[in-house]
Amino acid sequence: MSRKTHEHQLAQRKAQRQAERQAERAKQRRMVAVTIASIIAVVAVIGGVVVLIAKNTGNDTAVGGSPDPSAPAAGAENKPVSIPTAIAPAPKRAKPLAAEVDCSYAKSAEPASKKVDAPANGKVKASGTSPVTLNTSVGELHFTLDSALAPCTVKSFLSLVGQKYFDGTSCHRLTVGDGLQVLQCGDPSGTGSGGPGYSFKDEVYPELKYGRGVLAMANSGPNTNGSQFFVVYGNAGLPPSYTAFGTVDKASLEAIDKVANAGVVPQGGPTDGKPATPVEIKTVTAAS
Repeated sequence: MSRKTHEHQLAQRKAQRQAERQAERAKQRRMVAVTIASIIAVVAVIGGVVVLIAKNTGNDTAVGGSPDPSAPAAGAENKPVSIPTAIAPAPKRAKPLAAEVDCSYAKSAEPASKKVDAPANGKVKASGTSPVTLNTSVGELHFTLDSALAPCTVKSFLSLVGQKYFDGTSCHRLTVGDGLQVLQCGDPSGTGSGGPGYSFKDEVYPELKYGRGVLAMANSGPNTNGSQFFVVYGNAGLPPSYTAFGTVDKASLEAIDKVANAGVVPQGGPTDGKPATPVEIKTVTAAS
């Protein structure tokens, strides 16, 4: 082999090794780029989940939370597509309660949003109805409380009415989505996390369903009832986890329909937030 030929072969091998090293470095760069892109994608997904969790977390619920005052004003997407006009049958227990039940009201960890005394513990009749009238900025709302459904809840609500707990408060939450159409009230702080400083157990049953005209308690989990309540003015695909304790009449529902059709100031979603038309509760009275 001539010297010239040998040098030519060495040069070819050197060039080949350089090409292989360049190819390897390019491959590594591609792998690093893919890894970084994957990490960014995972972080984005996790961030999205965190955002969703944050947007769907609340203290009281008809499921809770207070509207963000910096949220955009209500628009077409912040209003109900439709509201059913048929009033749902009044809730009724398949198996009636005993003539009397034992009620207990425990002090909660959170202080009361408005100073109030808890009802006395003890027996209460599980029968009879109690008319209640809310004088509000959108007209009178008429409730009929039913002790056969939830005697301990009715006792608490009437106690709060008697102590003027609801006077001078506002309904802080409205939902207008097809699956959940409720107006939520009963928090003097207006934040969605306030209560009377005590709680009591759920009075629910498996057959319980919610529909237009049902009055029920909001909660933040099992046995956390306080003062917040909601009126179902349309659809409500809810599990039987919220104590129903009465009904709302036709004229009152029509007044709430007008509020719903005006839309919401969104909080965490376009169909859930503060009513665009404020609902101020001036006074609440119960028939003696």
